[in-house]
Amino acid sequence: MSVISQIAKDEWHFWKRTKTATTILVTGIVLTVISAVVNSVQMEKASHEREHFQAASEAQFLDQPDRHPHRMVHYGHYVFRAPSPLSVIEPGVDAYTGTSIFLEGHRQNSAVFSDQRQASGMTRFSSLTPGFLLQVLVPLFIILIGYASVSREREAGTLNIMITQGVNLWHLVMGKYLALVVSGVLMLLPLVLAALWAMTKGESLLLTMSFVVGYMLYILVWSGIVLAVSALSKKNSASFATLVGMWIVFCILIPRIGSSSAAVLAPSPGKLETDLAVYEEVRKLGDGHNASSPAFEKLKKNLLIKYNVDSIDELPINFRGTVAKYSEEQLTNILNKFAEKRMDEELSQAKIARQFGWLTPTTAIRSLSMMIAGTSLETHHRFLREAEKLRFDFVQSLNQVHQDNLDYKADMNRHNDDKAARVSANNWQVLSTFSFKPDPQIVRLTNSIPYFLQLLLWVGLVLLVLNIAVRRMRR
Repeated sequence: MSVISQIAKDEWHFWKRTKTATTILVTGIVLTVISAVVNSVQMEKASHEREHFQAASEAQFLDQPDRHPHRMVHYGHYVFRAPSPLSVIEPGVDAYTGTSIFLEGHRQNSAVFSDQRQASGMTRFSSLTPGFLLQVLVPLFIILIGYASVSREREAGTLNIMITQGVNLWHLVMGKYLALVVSGVLMLLPLVLAALWAMTKGESLLLTMSFVVGYMLYILVWSGIVLAVSALSKKNSASFATLVGMWIVFCILIPRIGSSSAAVLAPSPGKLETDLAVYEEVRKLGDGHNASSPAFEKLKKNLLIKYNVDSIDELPINFRGTVAKYSEEQLTNILNKFAEKRMDEELSQAKIARQFGWLTPTTAIRSLSMMIAGTSLETHHRFLREAEKLRFDFVQSLNQVHQDNLDYKADMNRHNDDKAARVSANNWQVLSTFSFKPDPQIVRLTNSIPYFLQLLLWVGLVLLVLNIAVRRMRR
């Protein structure tokens, strides 16, 4: 071990003398530090803003004066998703999917206010998050630092001298590997500090450790790839060209091919096509605003029989409110059917794209990072479902108020006497407080296991290639 550490120290001394490696290392550390600080500030600000907006939206809804209950159905309510603590490092799909939804009767709105939809330029490159830097740029920095680690020894002829002097080639390779890993770990330190900051915001120790371990494995993989290629190359130029080509393939091309392949293998209809299909289903239901629609004749007959009366005027409940309640339930069932289908299609595509982690460590660490950080597509889908549950509950509660607390005749005559068709503002208390939290740690850890396995496979492959490289170095 002392020999390996000495070789590592010698490698660091060489990097210090050449200045290039030191400059690259400092640049990498500075970039990750700045990125971590900026994103921490932004996420802290976003968290406070969303909590404030959520409270303000709820207060504004509850502070509305006496109104017709159906007006409150259309007045609606906003819900906001606060960022998870680890999103300061890995924002995941949050930057693309939106963080707020307007809830109202008769429709399911999409999430809005996503950073990337409001940004321009190269989508993935428009925001230098710590996750992006560590997944894409740090491997490039490791290449620039270590591409000549072994090839320069062969090019200068010192490798043959060391072999004839009986130097253990495994010690040589492991020493240089240790030096390269340490350089990667130094660029990883800002992530560690940001992860510790996330713990102060409520993230669990186990998740934080798993998050850091995942990136450590990623550093081990890329350091091994760089060293293996350098050991197999006869010239520095060949090593550099090969590694840059591998970086382009692993970090840019394969992830892109993965997402494109997912769209082909699990195609989904476009928005216009889906909207038309929803419209065709909805038009069969009848208009919930028109209680005299033929679509509600059966409902009307059942109520007359149930309450043993001859006309809707004699019902002890407001028939218009009953129609609104019934119509909303039928409409929501249809909307949920299409929403679940859309989410299943999105998840199928995501799972296909994640399988490309067996072909590139970049996809593996990205999937692992999003799962543990609680910024995956699954988390977004849960946000949509919880928001929809809140929407349906408060709309139906208002429809219940419409049915039970508003006189039918006053309701029918509301255009002539608006005040008589209002109910007390005390009825607005049906709105529940919305507070979205990331999945429990056991769920996130369980979901991240396949991507840990992908990274471990890459570690095994790198060790195998290093073993092959050492054997060829002896020839």
